Amino acid sequence: MDLQAQSQAAPTPANLPFRIISRTIGQGAYAFIKKACPHNANRPIIAVKFINKQHAFQKGRLSPKQLAQELALHSHLGRHQNIIQFLTHGEDSNWTWIAMELAEGGDLFDKIEADRGVSEDIAHFYFTQLISAVSYMHSKGVAHRDIKPENVLLSGEGNLKIADFGLAAMFYKDGKTRLCNSVCGSPPYIAPEIVVGKRSKRADVLDSGYLANVSDIWSCGVVLFVLLVGNTPWDEPTRRSFEFSEYLEKGGKTTDELWDRIPQAVLSLLLGMLKVDPQQRFSLDQIRTHPWFTSHNPYLGSNGTAKNQLGLATQMLESLRIDFNANPTPSQRQRQALADLNSMDVDPDPLRSRFSATQPETPLTEITFDWERPPRLAAHEGLSASQPVTGYSTNRISYAMADRLAEDPSLSQFTPTPSVPLSLTQAARHFKDIVPSYSLARFLSPLPLHLLLPLLVEALHRLGVPARSEEREDEAFIQVKTVDQRQQGLSGTVLVERYNDEAVEVRFVKAKGDPLEWRRFFKKVVVLCKDGVLVPSPN
Repeated sequence: MDLQAQSQAAPTPANLPFRIISRTIGQGAYAFIKKACPHNANRPIIAVKFINKQHAFQKGRLSPKQLAQELALHSHLGRHQNIIQFLTHGEDSNWTWIAMELAEGGDLFDKIEADRGVSEDIAHFYFTQLISAVSYMHSKGVAHRDIKPENVLLSGEGNLKIADFGLAAMFYKDGKTRLCNSVCGSPPYIAPEIVVGKRSKRADVLDSGYLANVSDIWSCGVVLFVLLVGNTPWDEPTRRSFEFSEYLEKGGKTTDELWDRIPQAVLSLLLGMLKVDPQQRFSLDQIRTHPWFTSHNPYLGSNGTAKNQLGLATQMLESLRIDFNANPTPSQRQRQALADLNSMDVDPDPLRSRFSATQPETPLTEITFDWERPPRLAAHEGLSASQPVTGYSTNRISYAMADRLAEDPSLSQFTPTPSVPLSLTQAARHFKDIVPSYSLARFLSPLPLHLLLPLLVEALHRLGVPARSEEREDEAFIQVKTVDQRQQGLSGTVLVERYNDEAVEVRFVKAKGDPLEWRRFFKKVVVLCKDGVLVPSPN
């Protein structure tokens, strides 16, 4: 039996101090997450991360010392409103488990449109909360070292929550500042001083250290850029990136059109945070006193949390839109990276030899059918359409079905003018009542499995992604391993499940990679499958 099969067979820990109440809600390369609650009550609902130690230590890139450090530092942080709270942990011979606060709102960047970003007010709101979290961490002597969209979650009230302290490090203790030497992070978000440092002994260890808290500032700057425009400014902060080289040579006055979309009031803040010289980079005090940072925000309450949850949720949901006329084909650079991936059958990250990944590359287990399903919209009711929809309009399905589609907030992204149903806003009280916690990378189709699966596989092939579907009764799945437009690894599963008697739901479940890039990938597949997508009628 190979290691992967062993990891599947290992029973989860017995005698847990809580009861598991869900299927899998998240997956990493050597861990998965489920919901839990007390044995004798239904609240509070928490998240529990199960880490398979044998897989992580022997096959992955995690050491017992690193895991112990993650537990110690996350616990050390205590409680902050913008950080996922550590509750407790335990272990047996096979597993280490970590109980923590549940991010009821899901991934922030799953709710942000690729290549568009969010409004300046929303970017300001979430950036303010990000800096609040980072300021608190740094005040406790801890640097995150892996600030990126994958690690930015939401509460049910729409507030930002920083997660995943697997690469965190103590940079200040007992009145002394400590330099870090580990080369770690995600290439588009990593600080340049980490990348260019000399490594004469090991590829993942620098000869001279860096200030991890200062490198966090750089990563926060890149996240702000992504919030505003829906894309990263470069692949990596090295001369290998044309965009970064131009940024260096022109002192930030780049010709990249993405920079033209940055509001003038924000530009000086961004340039200050993205100073290549760490000694010249803005400090947290300089960020917090910048005029843009201190400007009024209609969504930010005096206590630093969302004060207009419904307005925030509505604006975010209405900014998501699938353009069925878009060109879904991959770029030449992405095609070449895919060709390299297919020919060598290696991990798609071309920087893997120079960076320590947050996760190992070998998946823990194929838990395809263990994923928790989102709430079904009127799932007990059958569709009354008598024949398949041949286009992506709703003019050949019943009025009743069209009304039900219009009531599903996650389906408004397929309409020309996305909007939140009035009935939903009238009943809503919190952010999560409008913006679903589950991923918005999903669509409904009237096509039967035997027609829809070939359509999906063909779409993936046209994008250069090898794909083969596997069926199991009324369900099917397609494992995906590809690269995004920045040539970083992207993997997950396309789940195809029976929604009711006449409709099928297709969900794109990410296992690894940038959530914004996963959404971009999802949009391309949807455009290529548009003849099989059910779309709500325009209001």
